[in-house]
Amino acid sequence: MGVTGATGPVMDRDEVDRALARLGAEHEAIETSLLALQDHAGRRLLEGAELTGTTKERWTSADASITLLWAYFDAYSDTYHSARDIRSRRRWSSREDLVELTELLRGECVTVAGSATATANAPTLHGTGKLSHQYSLAALVERMNELYATSLDMVVTSDAVWSALPARIDLLAAELQRTRQLAHSVGVRPGEHPAGDDLERITRTLTALRERVISDPLAFWLPAQGSSAPGGGRPDTTVYDREARALEDVRREIDAVLTVRQDAEARLMKLRDLLSRADRTLAEARSARGEVLAKIAASEVPAVSGPPTALQEQVSMAADYRRHAQWHRLSPLLESLEAKAEDELMRARESLTAVTQPLAVRAELRGRLDAYRAKVARHGLAEDPLLIERYDAARRMLWSAPCDLRVAEQAVLRYQQAAAEYFGGPRVPGQAGPSDRRGDY
Repeated sequence: MGVTGATGPVMDRDEVDRALARLGAEHEAIETSLLALQDHAGRRLLEGAELTGTTKERWTSADASITLLWAYFDAYSDTYHSARDIRSRRRWSSREDLVELTELLRGECVTVAGSATATANAPTLHGTGKLSHQYSLAALVERMNELYATSLDMVVTSDAVWSALPARIDLLAAELQRTRQLAHSVGVRPGEHPAGDDLERITRTLTALRERVISDPLAFWLPAQGSSAPGGGRPDTTVYDREARALEDVRREIDAVLTVRQDAEARLMKLRDLLSRADRTLAEARSARGEVLAKIAASEVPAVSGPPTALQEQVSMAADYRRHAQWHRLSPLLESLEAKAEDELMRARESLTAVTQPLAVRAELRGRLDAYRAKVARHGLAEDPLLIERYDAARRMLWSAPCDLRVAEQAVLRYQQAAAEYFGGPRVPGQAGPSDRRGDY
């Protein structure tokens, strides 16, 4: 180690050689990085794009930083080559050479001059009021690393957004166009169907989204939390994803309309069949009601409503929609009519059941009476006067019109009770037994 100078101890030949070797490798790495940045597709796109917003502001700064980077590198290269020239003068460098080399390699001997525009826009020089600066080689490398990192981050993030979003938007727009054509073919149009309005809104949103992505890609970048590496983060696809989901919903709606178009005739035929069955059931209920009123006395018979004319009108409307290919209107109408037709058929069946209930009660009483008569005959009691008398009384009530069901039921219960006493079995519930075998009736 030599004597101390303005930059500290004078370097010996070995230290100079090691420093020059390190600077040579460093010089090559810096040059490779700068050339890669210069040739980066994102940088070329930024140079040719009409930028707006955040991207425009950051590119102004990054462009100035890249200009300064090359100025710094040129100054760095000049100093490095000067040091190599001095060292190559002689095999064993003199003291004067070592002093000069020490000054070049360790001192602030690198002068960097920049344009006023570049100096004003570069983030590391803005506001200093100087057009040139003195750096040591180490400080200059540190400054270049800072400028390179911020410039590369801006270029990489912009390129990442441009590589991801416009292509995806274009694919979605192509799918949107196919969906619009299909929607138009089945009558799904703006102002006539909600899905048509949705397609118009999605079209406007995607057009505006693509324009903004092209002019201001950094507005669609989400930095990674805690990451300082250039390009750390991912493109923000929130708007794109929302519109993609909306288009998928529209496609499902149109698929439903297409399904309606394919099986509309079969569904209409099924509807007409359901309503026809409901009409026939109601007609049967009205006929049965007249029979009940004629044959059954003292019975409350519910009224039977008429055919569902409103549903028939809606079915006619559905058929008209089908003839005019208005599938988007036919789809919800068919779904509503199918549910209503099922309900109407169920209501008609319930009405028939309610109306014929008295006839069912009479039939049950007739069956019970004949069953007990057969049992009496098996026991050899068919000629018993009391049983004959009570059987005849009950039969006259059940086979005459109008039949009073309450009185007829009591008559059947009296016959059962009398027969049960002969059989020695339990008494029939609901009817007091006769005081003797020749009781009233």
